[in-house]
Amino acid sequence: MKKVFAIVLAAAMIAAMFAGCGSGSSADAGTIKVGMTGPLTGGAAVYGTAVEAGMKIAVEEINAAAGDSGLKIEFKSADDEHDGEKALNAYNTLKDWGMQFFAGCVTTAPCLSVAPQAVEDQVFMMTPSGSSEKIANTGSNIFQMCFTDPNQGANAALLVAEKEMATNIGIIYDSSDDYSKGLVDGFKTKGAELGLNIVCETSFTSDNKSDLSTQVTQCKDAGCDFVFLPFYATEAAQVLTYANKIGYEPTFFGCDGMDGVLTIDGFDTALAEGLVLMTPFNPDAEETQDFVSKYKDMMDGVVPNQFAADGYDVIYSIYNACVATGIDGTTSAADACAKLEEYFATYTFDGLTGSGMTWDAAGMISKVPAAVIIENGKYVAF
Repeated sequence: MKKVFAIVLAAAMIAAMFAGCGSGSSADAGTIKVGMTGPLTGGAAVYGTAVEAGMKIAVEEINAAAGDSGLKIEFKSADDEHDGEKALNAYNTLKDWGMQFFAGCVTTAPCLSVAPQAVEDQVFMMTPSGSSEKIANTGSNIFQMCFTDPNQGANAALLVAEKEMATNIGIIYDSSDDYSKGLVDGFKTKGAELGLNIVCETSFTSDNKSDLSTQVTQCKDAGCDFVFLPFYATEAAQVLTYANKIGYEPTFFGCDGMDGVLTIDGFDTALAEGLVLMTPFNPDAEETQDFVSKYKDMMDGVVPNQFAADGYDVIYSIYNACVATGIDGTTSAADACAKLEEYFATYTFDGLTGSGMTWDAAGMISKVPAAVIIENGKYVAF
C-alpha cells in the first residue's frame, strides 16, 4: 500500500508541475505569454524581422516599467518563411508553449492559414500587417492593426484625385497575391467613382517577378504619367531601377508594402526620390524618434519601417487591454480571448501608427490614412 501511495503521490506531483502546459496560460500570474510568427528568413524577411524587432522593443519597455499592475510579457517568435503550412506548424508550437495571445502572422497568406485554427482554439489573434479582408472575417477573435487592402486602395485613389496627381494612370500588380489584388480592386473601384483615367493595367505573378521590364515598358508606351505599384518593396526596387534605365520618370505611388524600399540590399535609394507611398508611420517625425533610436540600436542602424511600428502597436494594444480587463498569466487563452473581444468593441488606442484607433465588429481597424513622399532619402508628410 505504501508503494501504491508513493506512486500516486508522485503522479500527482508530476501532473501539478505540468498543469496548464499547452493550455494557453502561465504558471506565473504576473506574466502573460504572447507569440508571433512571421518570415524571419527568405524573401519576405525584411517584413518579419521588422515586426519582430518592433514587438521586442515594446516588450522590453513594458517589462522595464511594469506599471502599477506589475504585469509583464514573455514573448516568443517563430519563423514561418511566408508559407501557410509552416505558419500553422509554428502557431501550434507556440500554442504548446502556452501562448495566450497570438500577435501574428505578418503576411497575408500565412494569416489566412492560421486564422481558422485560432478561431477553433479561441485564441485572440491580432495581425500587425496581414491586410486582406478575409483575415478579419474569419472570426470574431481575429483583429488587424493595419488597413484592409480595398480600404487602403480606395484611400490611395482618393489622395490621387484630391492632389490631382495624374492624367494617365498605369497599374502594375501581382495577380497571384491577395494583398496586391485587394489594393487594385479598391483603387479601381474608387477611381471609377472619382473619374480617374486608368489607361494601362498590367500584372505579373510570383512565378515570373524576377524581370518586370515588360510591365514598365507597357506603362511608358501607354503614356502613363502616374504608375500605381500595389506590391512589396523588393519588386518596387526592380521597377524603379528599370524605369531609370530607360529614362521613364512618371510619379510612382505605392502602399504600405512599399515601406522598406530604402533598405533593400543593392538598391540605389536615389531612384526612390519622389516616390509616394501610403503609410501611417513616419520614421523622420519628431514624435517617433525614441522608437527609431531603440530600433536602430537593436538592428545595427537600420531605420524602422511601418511593419516595425505595427508590431510595436500590436503588443501595446494587447497589453493595455489585458491590464484594463484584469487578465494575467493564469487566465486561459479562451477566457482572455472572450475578455479582449468584448473590450476591443469599445477600445480607443493611440500608438505609433495613429491616434484614436478603433476596431469594428469584424476586427478591422479605423484610423486616419496618411502618405509620405521620399525627398533627399527621407520620408516627408505628403
